[in-house]
Amino acid sequence: MNFIVLRKGPIIVILVTIIFIAAGTIWSLSLKNSYPTVSLSEKSGEKQVIQLVTGEFKSETANGKEIEAYRWDPGTIVVEKGKEVELRIYGVNGMEHPFYIEGTDVQGTVKKGKETVVNVTFSKEGTYRLICETHETIENNGPMIAYIVVD
Repeated sequence: MNFIVLRKGPIIVILVTIIFIAAGTIWSLSLKNSYPTVSLSEKSGEKQVIQLVTGEFKSETANGKEIEAYRWDPGTIVVEKGKEVELRIYGVNGMEHPFYIEGTDVQGTVKKGKETVVNVTFSKEGTYRLICETHETIENNGPMIAYIVVD
């Protein structure tokens, strides 16, 4: 007859590990003040406020050529269909970024060190592009495009 012998040390380590994993899972599931990745307002009738900034990446190629690209940050946002949205765009990099939102009549310019506020309501679901006219293509240090997902 074969017997299995278990030592006290490994059993305690396994039990402590299970307790830590269970406690961490319970704690993470019970967080009430977490920061959502999707900013959907909880009160009906209240507008969504989304904050964006202009950003820039710079690098140097192997042969010493400097390259750069501009972007909106965050690059993708989610908003509710039919709800007023306030986009607050702060200019950090680049002197100015004239922009438009494809499929709408919204346009404006973000200037370095200033905040541009745009109010828009999307009546149709889909993905809309926020496009900087100066940096639309790779040849113009882009593409500086953000995606607005209307759900």
